Amino acid sequence: MHGLARNVVGALLMLIGIGLLAMTVRGVLDYRAAAGRHGGEVIDLAADARPQVSLQGYMARLVGTPTAVEAPRDPEFNLQVNTPVLLRHVEMFQWREIRIGRDVHYEMDWVDQLLDASHFKQPAGHANPASFPINSKQFDAGLVQIGGFKLSPQLLHALPGSAQVTPDPKALPENLAASFSAYQNYLVTSAHPDDPHLGDLRVSWEEVPLQQVTIVARIDGDQLVAATDAADGKGYDVEIGAVPLLDIFPDLPVPPRDVLSKQILAVLLAALGVFLLLPVHGVPRDILLALAAGALAVGAVASVLWLGSDTRAMCCWLVVVLLGMLVTLWRWRHLQHPSD
Repeated sequence: MHGLARNVVGALLMLIGIGLLAMTVRGVLDYRAAAGRHGGEVIDLAADARPQVSLQGYMARLVGTPTAVEAPRDPEFNLQVNTPVLLRHVEMFQWREIRIGRDVHYEMDWVDQLLDASHFKQPAGHANPASFPINSKQFDAGLVQIGGFKLSPQLLHALPGSAQVTPDPKALPENLAASFSAYQNYLVTSAHPDDPHLGDLRVSWEEVPLQQVTIVARIDGDQLVAATDAADGKGYDVEIGAVPLLDIFPDLPVPPRDVLSKQILAVLLAALGVFLLLPVHGVPRDILLALAAGALAVGAVASVLWLGSDTRAMCCWLVVVLLGMLVTLWRWRHLQHPSD
């Protein structure tokens, strides 16, 4: 190859190597900045993953079906269900005031909160009971896990979906068995369920189904928690089914791939460029010198790019720079003065 052409190709290869390194690092930094809005970079874990010290503080994506290790129980009605969350709904048959324009009329219906008839336009003849004898309530499982990780209360309550629970009247305690009977998916106090009267109660239960979900959250010990420092103000996500990360956070860029391979290739390209340039400066071609000089050039750029963003990565590249500098000086001196 002609000297000028070799010089041009060598310089181009060095620039390409440095440019590849810069693009790779910039892609990682851009991705990290975008991921930081949701709590940080997310690592994919298998459904059977277990807590490890090396995973602490990372955001993780897990796909699996939660397990209710300690199922919730409604002690008043002796009802236990294998679910993460059990909800008791209590409704009372009460008077309701219906206003349509200037017209006001009254009807009785099932309502899950106490209606104060004293605020009605026509309270006479529409009085409601003074209180609910039994209240609605939520019962959480004592322990819910996905893989080897426990779900924090915030994630537990974020589990999606609901399904109605059919109560078993035979399991009722004696004090309630005398008052309640089964009607459809309810327990009611009505003597004639098809014709309820004022003050009758209707109780039903709802469960969060155990189904496959995708959870993105921060690892804290053996627990999955919300990332409280996330810029999006949420720091977690729970979706039904196996959902890709980019569908959960569509503002994320495509995650950079083969980062290590690209960085190695960048060094090799720069080293090849140095190898072609060496004879131009009167130094014989030397593979070790070319590799050292290529690593020195690429490492210097990488150290600057990682400065202030990733101390660990910056220090690693500074080590590469130092080694590249030492080897370059040694080989350069040796090649110029082979007899020394």
